[in-house]
Amino acid sequence: MNKKIIISVTNDLVSDMRVHKVALTLLKLDYQVLLVGRKLTNSKILQIRNYECKRMKLLFSKGVLFYAEYNFRLFLFLLFSKTNVLLSNDLDTLLANFLVSKIKNIKLVYDSHEYFTEVPELVNRKFTQNVWLALEKFILPKIKFSYTVCHSIANIYKEKYKINMQVVRNIPICTDDKYLKNKDKKSKKIIIYQGAVNVGRGIETMVKAMQYLDKHVFWIIGGGDIFKEIEELIFELKLEHKVKMFGKLPFTELKKYTIKADIGISLEENMGLNYFYALPNKLFDYIHAEIPILVSPFPEMKRIIDKFQIGEYLSNRNPKNVAEQINKILLNQEKIKTWKLNLKSAKEQLCWQNEENILMKIF
Repeated sequence: MNKKIIISVTNDLVSDMRVHKVALTLLKLDYQVLLVGRKLTNSKILQIRNYECKRMKLLFSKGVLFYAEYNFRLFLFLLFSKTNVLLSNDLDTLLANFLVSKIKNIKLVYDSHEYFTEVPELVNRKFTQNVWLALEKFILPKIKFSYTVCHSIANIYKEKYKINMQVVRNIPICTDDKYLKNKDKKSKKIIIYQGAVNVGRGIETMVKAMQYLDKHVFWIIGGGDIFKEIEELIFELKLEHKVKMFGKLPFTELKKYTIKADIGISLEENMGLNYFYALPNKLFDYIHAEIPILVSPFPEMKRIIDKFQIGEYLSNRNPKNVAEQINKILLNQEKIKTWKLNLKSAKEQLCWQNEENILMKIF
C-alpha cells in the first residue's frame, strides 16, 4: 500500500501552482496525496486533479482568529487522519503539523514559500511579528527536513537556526506550448502583473505609470488585500480603459493570458527582507511565456536577469520614469529579439522537471 502524505496550506488551492507541482512529484514517488486548504465565499470550483483535495469552511477569513481557528481545525483533522508524512507549507500551518508529528511520531517536512516573518504585513506590527518569530524560533531548529524557494532565504535560516534548508525554486513544468505558436497580433502593448495583489508589490506605481502610456494596457491577474484599493485608484485616475483587473485565475488558465503579454513586471518594494530576497514564481512564469521582464534590482531577481539576459531592472520608481523605461524597452526591437532567444534558452534550463530532483531526494 502506498505511503500517505497530507499537504496543508492556508489558501483555497485554486491558484497555488507550487503545491500542485509538489503533489504531482510526490505521486511519482508513489505517495497517496491529500492536499488540505480552506474554502472562501468567493472560491472557484476546483478542477479534478490526480490527488485528493479537501477545503475547510471557516468562520473567520483573516487576522488572529483565522489563524487560531485554522490551526485548531487542522490539528484535529491531522490528529484523526491516517498518514505517514506531513508536509507543512509556510509558518501559518506549521504549529498544527508540528504538534501532530510529535504526538503521532510521524515525519514532518516544511516548505517555506517566503521569509514569513519579514512580509510587509508584519514588519510594522512588532507584537504580531514577535509572536510569529517566537513560533519560528521554537519549531524550526527541531525540523529535520525542510526546503525553501531561494538561496538567500535558506542562508538566513541557516545563520539563525543552524539548519540546512534545501532550495526548490517555484519553476513551471516544461510543456510543448501550443499557445506560443499562435500569439495574437494586438493594437496595444500588454504589460502584465500576476500574483498577490498586496501592499509593496509595485502595483500602485504601475497603475500611476499608465497615465503616461497611451499605446499600452496593464493587466493585473490575482487577488489580495489591496484589490479594492487598486480598483479605486484606477477609477480615481480614470484609467478604466487602460487597466484591467482579472481577479484570481486557476493556474490551468493563467498561461493563456501570460503569453499574450509583451512584458512582465515584478516591481516589489523594499518593505522587509521577504521582498528584498524574493524570487517570485511569476518571474519564471514570464520566462516560460517567453516575454521580457522588468524587475526590482533585488539580489535574487537581479541574479536571474544578469545570468540569462532576459530583461532589465527598474531604474527609478517615479511613475513617469517607469512609463518611459517600459516604453523604451518595448520600442527596442533588436534588444527584444535577443531577449526572446535568451528566454528560450532560460526556459529549457529553468524547468520543474530539473528542479523536482531536489524534492525527490528530500522525500
